[in-house]
Amino acid sequence: MAQLGDYIIRRRDNHNDKYHRILEAAIQVFAEQGFFQATVSQIAARAGVADGTIYLYFKNKEDILVHFFSYKTKQVFDRFRQEVNKADTAVDKLRNLIRIHLEEFQRNKEMAVVYQAEIHQKSRLVEAQIREMAKMYFGIVTEIVEQGQIEGYVRKDLYVGLVKRFILGAVDEVINTWLHSEDQYDLALMADPLVELFFKGIGTSRINEIVLH
Repeated sequence: MAQLGDYIIRRRDNHNDKYHRILEAAIQVFAEQGFFQATVSQIAARAGVADGTIYLYFKNKEDILVHFFSYKTKQVFDRFRQEVNKADTAVDKLRNLIRIHLEEFQRNKEMAVVYQAEIHQKSRLVEAQIREMAKMYFGIVTEIVEQGQIEGYVRKDLYVGLVKRFILGAVDEVINTWLHSEDQYDLALMADPLVELFFKGIGTSRINEIVLH
């Protein structure tokens, strides 16, 4: 079994183009058919390779999904970090993070469909990958929130863990709504309204006149 694993790794290293073609083809098929209904034959046909070629790179359909998530995690979060680092203030960093998040999912709708499906179904297949993605995302958001507290843009009495989930949950719901909407609209345009909502909330100046219980 170890020899087979070593052989698969060597094949991936020597044929990166075909390896990535299969990954991209698989995510398209998973998005269209659903993971459980998708077949290796459908993936091979979409990638333009023979069925047997799939097994030179992957053990099975489940292995393809796991490797796609691992590959995309690094790729996407490298872009997230680059965009966040371009800004100076916490407000602009969060704006850049939300914008690139929405742009990435809009650019690759198939990836968004599969990611949302796996996330909401709490898939055990990619549980580790999803947990790692959430950890990295929360890490970036924590940095931004803590910087915002230092800069005076974010209240210091807030529970940071709750703030992180508030932000990720809102972005996740915006993406999910976009995916299931019958109307076509620019998902990335939701970035600024989201950031404004995060920092200003939904209350008016009158909120200071009442006591919340």
